[in-house]
Amino acid sequence: MRASRVSGPTSRSRDAGAYAEQVGTLPNMGSRLATLAICAVLGSGTVAGCGGSSSTGIASKSANQIVTAASSAMTHASSVHVSGSIVTGGVPLTLDLTVASGKGGLGQMSEGGLAFKIVNVGQTVYLQGTPEFWQHYGGAAVARLLNGKWLKAPANGQFASIAALTDMQRLVGSILLTQGVLTKGSTTTVNGHPVIAVTDKAKNGTLYVATTGPPYPIEITRAGTGGGRITFDRFNQPVTLTPPSNAIPLSQLG
Repeated sequence: MRASRVSGPTSRSRDAGAYAEQVGTLPNMGSRLATLAICAVLGSGTVAGCGGSSSTGIASKSANQIVTAASSAMTHASSVHVSGSIVTGGVPLTLDLTVASGKGGLGQMSEGGLAFKIVNVGQTVYLQGTPEFWQHYGGAAVARLLNGKWLKAPANGQFASIAALTDMQRLVGSILLTQGVLTKGSTTTVNGHPVIAVTDKAKNGTLYVATTGPPYPIEITRAGTGGGRITFDRFNQPVTLTPPSNAIPLSQLG
């Protein structure tokens, strides 16, 4: 992901006052987006990935044991790619994120057609939204100041909710806390991987876990008005995280 080569505005720019009035809404934006994403991805109880070549016996376990094994496998993965689209709260959400365990992640998301890019490196999160994105969440002044630019903020500050989307351990922790009543389904094949299905009927969600190699989840599907499909792949592949250049610190603009 490449950053735009731009010069950051001074804290006394013409729009600074208007920005200061609007910037207080940005943490709420982060919380809202993160809530939508976590509900969408974790709504069926877990996440998904890719398998190996030999049967592990996972299909003989109970539904809860399968989910626990999948979550444990996820915890030990060094990286994963998450992509797909789903509807949550009547709003279409798309994801394309790569998460590196203990390091951060990068990618892009779109909520209701409002798109932004994210890079989370160490303790810093970087966001680059479209003009429509910043207009919607921050107002006209924010949209002007951040047009084509990256915003830089502490990962544990106002944008902690968004940074959590690229934190492997926090994703897995959320998975374990969102399990409903699970039912084991039949074995099948998804994206070329032999899998076992686990369904949460209350949430109309089905998780498919690999039955060969590590029990990584492969896919989540949801039916009904909140339907969609999220896939998890590229486990344990190298991930390079590079901070965007010329990012504007949130503290400089506030």
